[in-house]
Amino acid sequence: MRTVEELEHKLAEPSPALVQEMKSLEGDIMLLGVGGKMGPSLAKLAINAIRESGVGRKVYGVSRFSEQGLKEELESFGVETIACDLLNDEQLQKLPDVKNVVYMAGTKFGTTGREYFTWAMNAYLPGRVAEKFRHSRIVVFSTGNVYPLTPVLQGGASESTAPSPVGEYGQSCLGRERVFEHFSHQYGTPVLIYRLNYAIDLRYGVLLEIAKSVKEGRPIDVSMGHFNCIWQGDANEIALRSLLRCKQGAEVLNVTGPETVSIRYAAAELAKRLGTDAVFTGREADTALLSNASKCMQQFGYPRVSLLQMIDWVAEWVLHEGKTINKPTHFQEREGKF
Repeated sequence: MRTVEELEHKLAEPSPALVQEMKSLEGDIMLLGVGGKMGPSLAKLAINAIRESGVGRKVYGVSRFSEQGLKEELESFGVETIACDLLNDEQLQKLPDVKNVVYMAGTKFGTTGREYFTWAMNAYLPGRVAEKFRHSRIVVFSTGNVYPLTPVLQGGASESTAPSPVGEYGQSCLGRERVFEHFSHQYGTPVLIYRLNYAIDLRYGVLLEIAKSVKEGRPIDVSMGHFNCIWQGDANEIALRSLLRCKQGAEVLNVTGPETVSIRYAAAELAKRLGTDAVFTGREADTALLSNASKCMQQFGYPRVSLLQMIDWVAEWVLHEGKTINKPTHFQEREGKF
């Protein structure tokens, strides 16, 4: 893949399993917060899956649409867009009622200094949305940041690991989860908490950040020595298929790849492909922010795109100076300050 168009085409390819499940999913789909990093490709994947399934479903994309041209791009693909500030309750209440909601709204970066806004977006707004869509199925995007740092040799936090977030961002995300869980119990709303731990796109993500450091000869801090990641196309597919796995009381699902990836390993593999050497600084800690995705693998199978395939694609993208999105993951952060 050398162009954004080729990348987006790849991200929007539905698997046979997704197409089949779209046939049994009743009702239209609404993506709240479609303007984020994953939203546009998720919307396009939903459209393609619905078209291939042969069922008549609408896909609504809701966002403030502050990015110029995105609204028109999604509309040309078949998404019905609605410009809405979700914190404006009057606008929120005017949204059409649908049977299926993927909740992607939230804020992470810029939390430090604006903690009040982070809590409003991540913990107050979910209650308003849960009230509005109490008769829907809701897949709620969350994060592995709700877990504590865990021993690398333990294999990552599972869904049974007690949340213990480090920092206000992670705390506010746990607030989001608990609020949706409350209304799931109160109204019987089927909910799935989708705890994502690093989706990878060629334009952003942990592997891209490592590859750029390797290419530019910048030292890579290995204090947070291990991470998880998953191809964004696979993460998008799991989000849509999770609509059929929502449960009253809120099901929890870790979403990431099967490997505990060493920073040193990933950097060395990228360096081979980039024709240079990786430079490191620091020393690996015994703990890291890691998620165990065994339950996800059991339900959906292993990701279609492997770790080495992602490394190949990212290296080629960086070599040919492909377009990037300036939204760093801050995967090295150990104090929870974003």
